[in-house]
Amino acid sequence: MPSTRLEAFSDGVLAIIITIMVLELHPPEGASWQDLVHTSGLSLLTYVVSFAYVGIYWVNHHHLFQLVEKIDGKVLWANLFLLFWLSLFPFTTAWMDDTRLARIPVLVYGVDLLLAAAAYALLEHVLMTRHGSDSVFHQTLNRDVKTIISPVLYGVGILAALCASSLPPRAGVIIALGCYVLVALMWIVPNPRVERSLR
Repeated sequence: MPSTRLEAFSDGVLAIIITIMVLELHPPEGASWQDLVHTSGLSLLTYVVSFAYVGIYWVNHHHLFQLVEKIDGKVLWANLFLLFWLSLFPFTTAWMDDTRLARIPVLVYGVDLLLAAAAYALLEHVLMTRHGSDSVFHQTLNRDVKTIISPVLYGVGILAALCASSLPPRAGVIIALGCYVLVALMWIVPNPRVERSLR
């Protein structure tokens, strides 16, 4: 079956996720830079990180399905599994923001990121089983290093947030957020092998 409806549905869900996140932003009460920083500064930062993640998933999802020749019911469910974890981004982002980057919300945010990455890897795996080992899809996406490194960095971030109480104040949270941002920076540029295959 063609993947057009799956792609259109996924695009719509990701657009709604971004809309929900931006609606969580509240303008500062005053008109100075200090009001912006103290009232909305953290909200803007957490929004930017989560927006970047949703954008990264959208770009990579789009590239992924440019190589897809066929899908089936398992692909549909794997895609829904990915969208489920992405749909929790507004919740986990808002919780981090409302608690001023407390340890447990930062940890839960990392778990959400990890599970979304696992769901994306599962989607890739399911798609790979639908295409032969000699297909362009299989040759392009097989042995992707970023897919291996990302869960490791998420794990380090989650452990840092988990052990934050035994580290210097805020150190665990800073390490965790640093790991999350590092993974995002790794994925900003889509897989160059996909670009070459599309050309």
